[in-house]
Amino acid sequence: MDHQEHDARRRTLLGLGTALAGAALLPAGAARAAAARGPFPQGFLWGAAIAGHQAEGDNVASDAWLLENIQPTEFKEPSGSAVDHYRLYDQDIATLASLGLNTFRFSIEWARVEPVEGMFSVAALEHYRDVLLSCRKHRVKAMVSFNHFVTPAWFAARGGWESDDLAQLYARYCDKVARHLGDLIDVATTFNEPNLPRLLFGIPGPLSGMADNPRMKEMLAKAGRLAGTGRWSSWIFGDFAKIEAGLLRAHAAGFQAIKAVRPQLPVGFSIAIADDQAVDGGEAMVARKRAIAYEPWFRAISEHGDFIGVQTYTRELIGPDGVRPPPKDARFTSAHMEYYPQALEATIRYTAHRVKLPVYVTENGISTDDDTQRIAYIRTAVDGVANCLKDGIPVKSYIHWSLLDNFEWIFGFGPHYGLIAVDRATMKRTVKPSARVLGKIAQGNGSAA
Repeated sequence: MDHQEHDARRRTLLGLGTALAGAALLPAGAARAAAARGPFPQGFLWGAAIAGHQAEGDNVASDAWLLENIQPTEFKEPSGSAVDHYRLYDQDIATLASLGLNTFRFSIEWARVEPVEGMFSVAALEHYRDVLLSCRKHRVKAMVSFNHFVTPAWFAARGGWESDDLAQLYARYCDKVARHLGDLIDVATTFNEPNLPRLLFGIPGPLSGMADNPRMKEMLAKAGRLAGTGRWSSWIFGDFAKIEAGLLRAHAAGFQAIKAVRPQLPVGFSIAIADDQAVDGGEAMVARKRAIAYEPWFRAISEHGDFIGVQTYTRELIGPDGVRPPPKDARFTSAHMEYYPQALEATIRYTAHRVKLPVYVTENGISTDDDTQRIAYIRTAVDGVANCLKDGIPVKSYIHWSLLDNFEWIFGFGPHYGLIAVDRATMKRTVKPSARVLGKIAQGNGSAA
């Protein structure tokens, strides 16, 4: 049976009448008419995001799973079943579509696709094909990250992004995914925030000492012993300089592998970026931070990329000695970040000035249990995107982080970034008012809700 026949059968099995969250899907014609009335360009992508490990659950072959479940660990709690998105993906995508959003950003888990080195799981690839078919069924675009921080445990145990042959291994994985799934992907990123270690630890700041954290070093040593190799490097846990060099090589190799299979597929990566504001003569330190945290990636995407993704949450005040605390009158999110939605406009402008490619907003949001705060944040952020568009900056999307309240890495399930709340005892989803506000903005293609 070929893919076309197989996919037709799956569409029948998935069903066309999923009823969710008390909201009906917008008729396609009505959605198009609403979009035409708004101030944003036709085809603008409005969406929300999740990441595989954070939402799917039970990613047992991954590096993150081991690090969460050993002692000592930097993780507050293990991910476990997360929010069961692996099982409930169709429900979640249907809810996103019913709100009026037209794009779903998610990641494919390398650890599921290649749980053992050189052995690729057809079952896992077919699962992700089901997810992509669900996107098609619900008429939403699929924006797919080939890697969102997490790698297979075997890869971390051989040195991860520090190893010599990492680029070939990553390119092989990208080739497999592109061949099996590329016909259903609308936009792709090789990596999610590959610059994050440099952003967090590149200049003096509140987190800069983490690199020398004895517990982190002991955690990595324990993981290496359990793996039997005596080595372990993954995500932000390892030698930052070597990890960065490896990720830069891997992006080039992954980009080329994907484009060799799907030449017309837009491929880029997304970077973590704050609105860097110099205070008390901190201009030189801002320049230093940007040279460390952003410039290598700006060069990389200019050589191998169709667009750049921007992921912004707040600003950073930077003095001559490094990152300064927010002002005394600052408002904070529950993740202890300064509430500063204006940051998105500033980072789009800076990125567009440095990189002459389309800009996709691939993540933006806040952790809060006060949904009125999230609503205000969304409106201000979207206004910032509109200002950039008015000035001719080619912004192509606004993707909110996150669709669901889910696992937030070392912070566990405490931070709530989601447009949809999840009761982890029952996995019941509850749509928040902010989701409906963003949906109304999307239905009007940028018009105020």
